[in-house]
Amino acid sequence: MEDQPRVKGRIEGWVGAHAAQLRQGARMTVAGLLALGLGELFGLPRSYWAVLTAVLVTQASLGGSIRATVDRLIGTVAGAVYGAAVALAIPHQSDLGQLLATAAAIAPLALASALSPSFRIAPVTAIIVLLIPSGPQAGVVASAVTRVFEIVFGCVVGLACSILVLPSRAHQLVAQAAAAMAGLLADLTRLQLTEPGDESKLAEITVKQDQIRAALAKLDAVVGEARQERRSYLASGFDPEPLSRTLLRLRHDLVMVGRATAAPLPDGPVRERLQPRLGALAEAAAAALLGSARALTGEAPAPDAAPLLAAHEAYSAEVAALRQDRITRDLPNDAVERLFALGFALDQLCRNLGDFAARAEEQAQERA
Repeated sequence: MEDQPRVKGRIEGWVGAHAAQLRQGARMTVAGLLALGLGELFGLPRSYWAVLTAVLVTQASLGGSIRATVDRLIGTVAGAVYGAAVALAIPHQSDLGQLLATAAAIAPLALASALSPSFRIAPVTAIIVLLIPSGPQAGVVASAVTRVFEIVFGCVVGLACSILVLPSRAHQLVAQAAAAMAGLLADLTRLQLTEPGDESKLAEITVKQDQIRAALAKLDAVVGEARQERRSYLASGFDPEPLSRTLLRLRHDLVMVGRATAAPLPDGPVRERLQPRLGALAEAAAAALLGSARALTGEAPAPDAAPLLAAHEAYSAEVAALRQDRITRDLPNDAVERLFALGFALDQLCRNLGDFAARAEEQAQERA
């Protein structure tokens, strides 16, 4: 009995962490059952194609469902029309004829699917129309028409469930993906600017960079889905393009920072005076990233820019003081170049952090 609250808490925590996946599973289940029931009601000869299509086009977001529906329809129509044309043009009653017809049906559509994802299902549809007629007496044209109708029926059911059953908008996923990427950028900022050139952190930095690349790919995917939602007029929301571009610029800024901090700061006064300033700037930049991430997801207002600006000004002032004291005059050329590159990269980083905070503020205002 004492473990019941703990078990309940774990279950509630798991449900909260996987709420989006649970909603998607519910939508897919409803779409499949609805397609099966309506298919039997309307007497579809092969309602399982409608069921499969309804499940396949029901994606994690409405934008993803719209894109999957469009691709499914384009591929099905193209495959059915071309498969029927090949079946009528090339007799395929013999083994050799069937081999030639199958090759003629697959080859062009396989090339089209390699060139455009919209034609991915086209070769499969052509093969079905060519080799699996809808009934003993059915002709090729009737098979193609039946196939197209079943797919259209499944697409309509799947898209309707995406809109009506626990709908999930891609704009919500954009905010979540952007916040996750911002958290990774904050970690990388601390790793690179705190004690630059520390070789013990190289492996961790490499792992973090790989995670950022994966997060950026995920963000690009959901931004495409959000763009599809805006074009379809089925959902409204903030334009995700500026947010995506800002995060990409921040990633590029940290690439420049990483190159400038690949080696330790020069020994002596330069390291003694700049390293604490860099550490403070790293914490302020990470806090700005995390604060903007919380603003994107609605957990907090946009962060105050004052701490970041103060930390950046303090670092810049210390660099200027080193130059005024002529300490940098005796440094090797490569060390001076790294300091100059680091200063430029930090200027860009702070400027783009301000843009990121502005994008987060826009999202917060729209949510309000």
